[in-house]
Amino acid sequence: MYKFKSDNQSEAFNWESLGDIAVGRANLGSNMPVIVYRLFQFTLRDVLNREYGCEQASNLLRAAGKLAGTEFCKNILDKNLDFNSFVAQLQKKLAELRIGILRLESADMEKLEFVLTVEEDLDCSGLPITEESVCDYDEGFIAGILNEYTGKHFTAKEIDCWATGDRTCRFQVTCDN
Repeated sequence: MYKFKSDNQSEAFNWESLGDIAVGRANLGSNMPVIVYRLFQFTLRDVLNREYGCEQASNLLRAAGKLAGTEFCKNILDKNLDFNSFVAQLQKKLAELRIGILRLESADMEKLEFVLTVEEDLDCSGLPITEESVCDYDEGFIAGILNEYTGKHFTAKEIDCWATGDRTCRFQVTCDN
């Protein structure tokens, strides 16, 4: 089991650390309002910004997203599907889990470059416009999923964000190999 207060760098997150939600939340269940997720994420971001600066906070959130995307892919998705079937499965799972509505706008399979959008996402849909993109965690999450699926290293960069005045989050995804 994951030890949350350990100085041992070799201990790492594992899916079982999430526990048995059906047993632990027998009355409340697995669903919760988006505002609770955002309360967690944005207060964590605020503390990280104050402790480490904005750039390092973004890097840490991106790294956490990448770990989450990797584990999500390993435990929720079928990595044996062809690319189109994998994307269709990913779209379905993200919608089922109320994470967001994923659309693949373009795909260059030779270069392994993609542009995708996520509408109604957990992180920023409906936020006030701040002229600052806030989906660092999502960048990591998307990269982690594709890293795990392909075995290659991807980077996702948000190029449009609700918080910058766009009505969808758009990501440019590139393979670094």
